[in-house]
Amino acid sequence: MFSASTHPERNMRVAVAAAFVVILFVCVMTGRFISSLLKDARWVEHTEVVLDNIHSLEGLILRKEVTRQRYQLNHDVVPSESRNELSQEIERSLGELRDLTSDNPRQQENVRAIEASLEQDENTTHMPRQSHKDGFVSPGSVSVQSEALAPPTLLVGLGAMRDEERTLLAERRQAQQAGARDTYLVLAILSLMLVALLTAIYLIGQREIKHRRKLLEERKGEEDRYRGLLEAAPDAMVVVNQAGEVVLLNLQAEKQFGYRRDELVGQKVTSIIPVGFAERLIADGTRTAAEALAQHIGTGIELSGKRKDGTPFPIEIMLSPLENSEGTLVTAAIRDISERKLAEDALRTSEERLRLIVSNARDYAIVMLDPDGRVVSWNDGAERIKGYKTEEILGQHFSRFYPVEDVSNGKPEFELAEATRTGRCEDDGWRIRKDGSRFFANEVTTALYDERGRLRGFGRITRDITERKKSEAHLAETMAELRRSNDELQQFSNVASHDLQEPLRMVASFTQLLSRRYKGRLDADADEYIAYAVEGCNRMKTLIEDLLIYSNVGTGERSTEQSSCESALSQALANLQMAIEESGTVVTQDPLPAVAMDGARLSQLFQNLVGNAIKYRGAEAPRIHVSAERRDGDGWTFSVRDNGLGIDRQYFQKIFILFQRLHGRNEFKGTGIGLSICKKIVERSGGRIWVESQPKQGSIFYFSLPEGNVA
Repeated sequence: MFSASTHPERNMRVAVAAAFVVILFVCVMTGRFISSLLKDARWVEHTEVVLDNIHSLEGLILRKEVTRQRYQLNHDVVPSESRNELSQEIERSLGELRDLTSDNPRQQENVRAIEASLEQDENTTHMPRQSHKDGFVSPGSVSVQSEALAPPTLLVGLGAMRDEERTLLAERRQAQQAGARDTYLVLAILSLMLVALLTAIYLIGQREIKHRRKLLEERKGEEDRYRGLLEAAPDAMVVVNQAGEVVLLNLQAEKQFGYRRDELVGQKVTSIIPVGFAERLIADGTRTAAEALAQHIGTGIELSGKRKDGTPFPIEIMLSPLENSEGTLVTAAIRDISERKLAEDALRTSEERLRLIVSNARDYAIVMLDPDGRVVSWNDGAERIKGYKTEEILGQHFSRFYPVEDVSNGKPEFELAEATRTGRCEDDGWRIRKDGSRFFANEVTTALYDERGRLRGFGRITRDITERKKSEAHLAETMAELRRSNDELQQFSNVASHDLQEPLRMVASFTQLLSRRYKGRLDADADEYIAYAVEGCNRMKTLIEDLLIYSNVGTGERSTEQSSCESALSQALANLQMAIEESGTVVTQDPLPAVAMDGARLSQLFQNLVGNAIKYRGAEAPRIHVSAERRDGDGWTFSVRDNGLGIDRQYFQKIFILFQRLHGRNEFKGTGIGLSICKKIVERSGGRIWVESQPKQGSIFYFSLPEGNVA
């Protein structure tokens, strides 16, 4: 099916061809008609010549008959030379008549009849030798008596021939006139056809001109769009003709090669791609240029480009044909692959390094197997761990590394099947060395496939973890012993706290009784000593309680239930109500989330932090603010801000250590365990606690809980 753009050209070609055929036909027909007219004219002329010959023959016969009649009437004598000449003329004229009518059988019969009559007349006529006084027949006598003197047979024959020729002359003149009319009519019709064809050619030509103008406009639009596409392309685009000359390029090509556009257009492409490109556009003895180009269409070709400053750089080009009125152009998409080449070099270096690492790795046995499980590669680590040299094990089935019972159970084949099904199979178990000794190994089997998804084989990495298994067994025993020790310690702390508090309560009770009963009765030193004893008993009681709390923080399972931080803070503030009222403390808070932590531990954490802020206050009434901020990927971060005494930076870590105090007992009461309890509670939940502070500017205690511990 032809496209619309080819119709005018086809119509023009058809019209021109038709005009040529009509002109040729007109010429042929004109020639034929002229030939026919000339033929008719020749026949008419021929008939007239025949009539003239008949008339001439008739005159000769009459002359001869007059001569004979004169002889008979007047006994005149005609010279024999004249009589012979007259007979010869009659014979010659009759011969010409015979030749002229050779195409007419009836006329030939008439000629033969005349010849017979003449011959008979010649035989019967005997003219005397005497002649007239002047020796000639009088011409006037012939013309006067021509009709009466001619023999009847001759006159009849000549009349028949004359009538026949006159009839033919009339028919031929009529045919000549009819042929002329037909010729004029046909020539007129053919001329009209030719004029119509020429008119059609003119109209088609006008249409073709308009069409070509439209095509030129469309082509210009297409070229503009093509140029726009070239300019928008992310790669350098260069258009080259079959002579290897650059005809078009885009801005990226200017940037990539360092040339201005006017410097490259019309130049050989070898100025920017010295080798490999132009050769693909040139025909040779075995292929045409189109075939040479077709071998590389759609395939990436790696070549070397050259910038304006002469520096080479690696490129990849993709070729595609572009048909236009000038022939086939080649569009080349050119990409600078310098970074990719650097990456490939780095990859090759990395692969070589990996190969060396694999080859020299002595702590790992790295083995490659074919799809049937036979060894195809073997590194130094495999030789060290399993005892086989490379030449001893290549081609052997890997099942020889398994104990007999595993081989009998089909374990090697199962691991390969599992790796094929899932891509990977890992197993810990006993393996056999060359010398028969056993070792406990961790082995990972990975299925290897090619780019078409076909199984190429397996990679196996083996580690000798015999010592680790021993260490794990020892660690398990140690952990069990540690759990028993912790259980005993917990039991001891519970018993000890109870057993210690019981006599302590007795001492404190009797000391307080002494103080109440004998205060003022003894001297001042006795009252002071009794006060020391009471204070020591109270401090010992608080210390035992705090130690019991500290030891209980690390026991029991972690809570997974959600606890409201706001409820925990409210409980802590209720426990600190007396201290808050006595100190005039103001506590504010932001909305707080719920966390996966034991509610009592959470309340203890808030109580210790708020209690410390109240205890270590300055001259102003304490102002405490509790808030929480969610941090992406890091859970929630809580803060307890106060306006107290502040802490020097050098003590930021010390304050969280058990029994470490920054102030004497005469300044602030306490055991030095409160912040240690906070630290243990937070770390038990997977978070951390820290402080930011400056002396006399207050402190901010932060603690964070990971994402899994918040709701």
